[in-house]
Order: sequence, then C-alpha cells, then structure tokens
Amino acid sequence: MAVKDPTAVERANLLNMAKLSIKGLIESALSFGRTLDSDYPPLQQFFVVMEHCLKHGLKVRKSFLSYNKTIWGPLELVEKLYPEAEEIAASVRDLPGLKTPLGRARAWLRLALMQKKMADYLRCLIIQRDLLSEFYEYHALMMEEEGAVIVGLLVGLNVIDANLCVKGEDLDSQVGVIDFSMYLKNEDDIGSKERNVQIAAILDQKNYVEELNRQLNSTVSSLHARVDSLEKSNTKLIEELAIAKNNIIKLQEENHQLRSENTLILMKTQHHLEVTKVDVEAELQTYRHSRQGLDEMYNEARRQLREESQLRQDIENELMVQVSMKHEIELAMKLLEKDIHEKQDTLIGLRQQLDEVKAINIEMYQKLQVSDDAMKEKNEIVSRLEDKTNQITATMKQLEQRLQQAEKSQMEAENEDKKFKQECMSKSENLQKEISRKGKQLSKLKIEDIKEANKALQGQVWLKDKEATHCKLCEKEFSLSKRKHHCRNCGEIFCNACSDNELPLPSSPKPVRVCDSCHAFLIQRCSSNMP
Repeated sequence: MAVKDPTAVERANLLNMAKLSIKGLIESALSFGRTLDSDYPPLQQFFVVMEHCLKHGLKVRKSFLSYNKTIWGPLELVEKLYPEAEEIAASVRDLPGLKTPLGRARAWLRLALMQKKMADYLRCLIIQRDLLSEFYEYHALMMEEEGAVIVGLLVGLNVIDANLCVKGEDLDSQVGVIDFSMYLKNEDDIGSKERNVQIAAILDQKNYVEELNRQLNSTVSSLHARVDSLEKSNTKLIEELAIAKNNIIKLQEENHQLRSENTLILMKTQHHLEVTKVDVEAELQTYRHSRQGLDEMYNEARRQLREESQLRQDIENELMVQVSMKHEIELAMKLLEKDIHEKQDTLIGLRQQLDEVKAINIEMYQKLQVSDDAMKEKNEIVSRLEDKTNQITATMKQLEQRLQQAEKSQMEAENEDKKFKQECMSKSENLQKEISRKGKQLSKLKIEDIKEANKALQGQVWLKDKEATHCKLCEKEFSLSKRKHHCRNCGEIFCNACSDNELPLPSSPKPVRVCDSCHAFLIQRCSSNMP
C-alpha cells in the first residue's frame, strides 16, 4: 500500500474529530433543553478540539526568552478584518485574570460562541490566506480545505444558547486532552435514530425561524426608511401649508379693505340719495300748494330718482371695474418695471454704441479732412499734369514734324553713305595690300638686324635692377610713373616715356615697343630679381 502523507492524515483525523464534537454538542444541547454553562462536558471537549485544530501547523515564533507557539496571534488578527470583532478583542484584553496568550485565545473562543459569531469570524480569517501564512505552515489545517469544512460545521452551533462565565476562570493552566470515550458508540445509540430525526426537524424549524426573523428585520429597516422619507415630505407639506395660510391671510386683508371701501362708497351714495329725497320732499311740499306744473315736477323728480339709482348702479359697477383694474394695474406695473429694467440695459448698451459711433465719426471726419486736403493737392497736381500734357502734345507734334524731316534726310544720307562706303572699301583694300607688302620687306630687315645685334652682344650681361636707377636716354630717376623697360638685345634700360617707338606687326593686334639704339623688342621689368 502507498504511504499516505502524515500531515494529511492529521488533518483528516482533526476534521472527523471536529465533526463528532460538533454533532455531539448539538444533540446533547437539544436533549438537555436549557442554556449551557462552562461545566458542561461536551462543551469543554468542543473547545479542546477547536484548540487542537487551531494549533495544527502553527509556526514557532521567537520571543526574547524562549520560543512561543500560540493561537492568539491569528485570532487577534480577526479584529482588523471584521470590525464587529473589535469589542470581543478589547474585552479579552481587559480581563484581569489572564496572563498568557493561550488563556486569551480560550477566552476569545468562549465569547465568540456566546455571540454566535464564531463561524463568521473564522470564515473571514481563512479567506485571507496571505495573512495566515505568517502564522501557519502551508500544510496546516487552517490553510487547507479542511479548515473551510470546519467553519461550515460551526454554523450549526448558532442553535445553541450558552452562558459562560469567563471572568474568574483559570484559562491559563488548563490542559487540553480529548476524551474519546464520549464519542464511542454503544448499544444505546442504535435506538437514538428517532431522536436524531426529531433533533433535525427542530433544527430545521429553528433555521426557518431565524431566516424569517432576518427577512422581518430587512422589511422593518425598509419601513423605517419609508417612514423617514414620509416625515420629510410631511415637513415640506407643513411648510407649504403655512406659506399658503399666510397668502390666504393677506388676501383676506385685501378683501376686507376692498369691502370697507365699498361700504364707504355705499354710505356716500345713500347719504346723497337721502339728501336728494329731502330736497324732493321739500319741493313737493312747496309745489303742492300750486297745481300748475305739478305733473311736470313729479315727472322731473322721478327722472332724477331714476338717474340717481342708475348713477348708484354705475358707481357700483365702476367700483368692481376699478378693483379688477387695480389687479391688472399691479400686474402691469410689475411687467412695466421688468420692461423698464430691460430697456435701461438696452439704453446703456445703445449709449455705449453711440459713443463708439461718435468716436468712429470723429475719426472718419478727420480722415475726410485729410482726404480732402489730399484731393485738393491731387487736383492741383492733375491741373499741372494737364498743362504739361498739353505742352508735351505740342512738342510731340513738333517732334513728329522734325522726325518726318529727319527720315527724309536720313534716306538721303543713307544713299550717300552707301556710295561713300563702296569708295572707302575699294580704297581700304588697296591700302591693306600695300601695307601687307611693306610689312613683309620690313620684317625681313628687322630680323637680319636683330641677328647681327645678337652676334655683337653675345657675352654681355644685363644690368641688375638695383644698379639701374636712371634712364639711359633722359637720365631721370625711375619711379612708379616712370617704369623700367629692358632691351632684350643690347641690355639697355629705358623709361616708358623714352621707349615710345612702336612697330606694328601683322601677327600682333597691338604695336610693339622697340629700342632706340638697336631697334630690338623691349620687355618691362616686373621684379628686381629679374637677370
């Protein structure tokens, strides 16, 4: 058989032991039928089993004096992950009789069971495995799936009501030993199936009741929210009602004022009617003595009475019209004020635009004056130009006449010029032939003279440039204006003024300077180092 991993076997044993402990605790608690206390043996064994499960794979942490291995570290981490666990952690730290971390962990487990939050606390802890890795090895029960199974089993403990006295109990020195005799089956357990069925039914009913309680709590919270919203809306309606009442009171005051004005008008009209009646009666008494004109006076009185009654009716109608017109006037005044404000705004804008237009007009007027001055100057210039154009047209006419005369004279001159050119061409051809012939006699003579001079001057040395300071002919000192010219045949040096003898050559476009003594070609000295 293949050898199993010992850590896996340990995890499986602890899981089975936790199942037996939780199942036995629930069954015994339901059969016990009342609140459990700290002396109840299945409850003590449950805490021992949970302590062994939490210790499995726990890392050894170094302290100043010795090595420490306790479960209080991961349990203390729960308050950071689950805010409702801050109260239980604070109460555990405040217990006076606890001295060791193990005792604080045992007290924490008991308080969590009484709160029925042990499953929630440990579920929040096993989810954060990156934080648990600081306290447990990778093969620990809390790091594997067995830890999640145990947390799921702990949910069933919510049906148990426990009242544990943690204060004054010696939790530091307790020895956690599992009593397996409580979980071994005997013959009496065979007949307990019906009781298990009853217990399961009771558990189902309790779970149903708890779920129903949660739903009722959610409905109650929603109803509270609705009540709050209704109260807010009620306060708003009360405020609106108060505003409406104030408006009604104001309208009643206005109505009362109008009615008082109406009564005053009616009293005045009644008084006027009474006065008229008295006058009528007096007139009737005075006219009763006389029979003449009695019918006319009676008719006149009736007519006046009708007029007064009609006047009274007209006054009442006018009063109603004035009341309605008063309301219309108030509305019209409000609209008129609004219109006035708008017109004031537009008037301000129009004034600004008017100022801008005035500034633009001033600028345009100034530019217009400048342009007028310029136009006057241009008109004067145009008049001057017109005079000049008239003068030019006159001169152009004169020039055209002169041009016609010049063209005629040009035609005559061209004819004469053609004749003169033909004569000159014939003369120049004859002269060119004679010049070429004379140049070939002279060139032969010069070449023979140069050869003779070269033979005579063989062995002579040219004067140096530093030694030749004066011209050979005029004996004047050389300068920038009097340049040096050297005869290549006799070696004499002349200035440019003395060496003015020139000889035309057919092979050269310019005449060549020649020496006065030997008639050889002269060359200009360019530098003092020339031999």
